[in-house]
Amino acid sequence: MIYPESLKKGDTIAIISTARKITQKELAPSIEIIKSWGFKILFGKTIGAEDHQFAGDDALRTADLQQQMDDDAIAAIWCARGGYGTVRVVDGLDFTKFKKQPKWIIGYSDVTVLHNHLCREGVASVHGQMCLELDKRTQASRDTLKEILFGNFKGITHSSIAGDFCREGETSGTLIGGNLSVLYSIIGSDSEVDFTGKILFIEDLDEMLYHIDRMMQNLKRSGVLSKISGLIVGGMNHMRDNTIPFGQTANEIIAAAVSNYKYPVSYSFPAGHISDNRALVMGASVRLFVTKDTAQLTYTI
Repeated sequence: MIYPESLKKGDTIAIISTARKITQKELAPSIEIIKSWGFKILFGKTIGAEDHQFAGDDALRTADLQQQMDDDAIAAIWCARGGYGTVRVVDGLDFTKFKKQPKWIIGYSDVTVLHNHLCREGVASVHGQMCLELDKRTQASRDTLKEILFGNFKGITHSSIAGDFCREGETSGTLIGGNLSVLYSIIGSDSEVDFTGKILFIEDLDEMLYHIDRMMQNLKRSGVLSKISGLIVGGMNHMRDNTIPFGQTANEIIAAAVSNYKYPVSYSFPAGHISDNRALVMGASVRLFVTKDTAQLTYTI
């Protein structure tokens, strides 16, 4: 796996949107924080662009990301917001130059498409809060992201609030995954990774409980859950149910789906659509140690 170079003060970060439309004004509070870290900002052509719900049409969003990927003056690319749309641009990208001089691509949720596609290309990326959210999340969220950009991979230790579901153990492997719904949507595509021996991270927001079950059954029946070496479950919040209840929580659905396997499983990990959305290096070599009370993720780079 190739790890992009660490940033230094004075470097330029490009802000783009591969999905939903957004304005510079909406980004203003977050931009002040990024500048306080010592970085310069370049707004891509998608910032302020509009095509229905998208930040410009597919061609513009593809071209904007491609331009920032290939521009030697850009040290990192930060996705402004999620929503939906990244899957519509990924197949139009050329990673030839980018792989020779990779840079950190930052985001989560809909950016899960890029994280997995980049992993296939052999380049690590940052699963972290969108630029829009930088001033709205915890200090720990900001700190972990900032540390990664400056080359300090500290890892994460947290106390689980779902200890009854946790499966204790220790494992190591490459960290992959992201948003469960997006991950589910790219199974069978050119963005699907080889799950063998990987540590899978999943999170989701505002999904019907039966759909969580549908997705987990897909991962089970397609062999994904039997191939991985560990599972990390992040935020699974604001789930919805039918008038006739499904009968299980999201964590219970996941626990049932992985009940036949022996690898360690951690729940309530501080990453995803939650206030404490700590940054993760996707594609990194990591070690996962799980007990009933805590989970520890450390980088073995």
